Amino acid sequence: MTGSRASDSSAPAASAQAVALLRDLGAADLAHPGGTLLAHLRRVERQLADWGARPALRLAGLCHAFYGTDGFPTALLPLDRRSELAAVIGTEAESIVYLYASCDRTATYPGLPAADGPFHDRFTGRAHVPGPGPRRDVAELTAANELDLARLDPAFRIQWGPALLTLFTRFRPLLSRPAWSDCESVLAAG
Repeated sequence: MTGSRASDSSAPAASAQAVALLRDLGAADLAHPGGTLLAHLRRVERQLADWGARPALRLAGLCHAFYGTDGFPTALLPLDRRSELAAVIGTEAESIVYLYASCDRTATYPGLPAADGPFHDRFTGRAHVPGPGPRRDVAELTAANELDLARLDPAFRIQWGPALLTLFTRFRPLLSRPAWSDCESVLAAG
């Protein structure tokens, strides 16, 4: 799977290959809220599938922590090995993984819903303005990631739920209807 898009028929094979790579890189042994990093990543992938996300976004959800994130600094692969992940999940999904991992959340999230809002890359220190598709991908993946934690950990939901609900209310124009519905039901309950 080296193409730019994961088709519906090739996504299960790419997902299985990604899980094998995640296991090889230690994600099944890396502690993460709710169990292991691999368990979390698989739940995020399933959440995106439940929301009807396209295959590339589901694969990105499964692999979103490969380069670490602003909230989870442990990287499974260094950035100079991006091509290895792209060979497994395709270039479109890998580009989403990079975009999500590179997001300087504090600097980017306030302006993410705006068409001209800058996206700050924490790896390069540069800002750019992504199009509407990448903005929606980051918002949807952020919601799937955070809702997984909120569902599993009542203390997390109590501490962070109000702020997350405020964030996702701002992101609402970028979120799919099912994602927004879950944001309301999970976070408003906290």
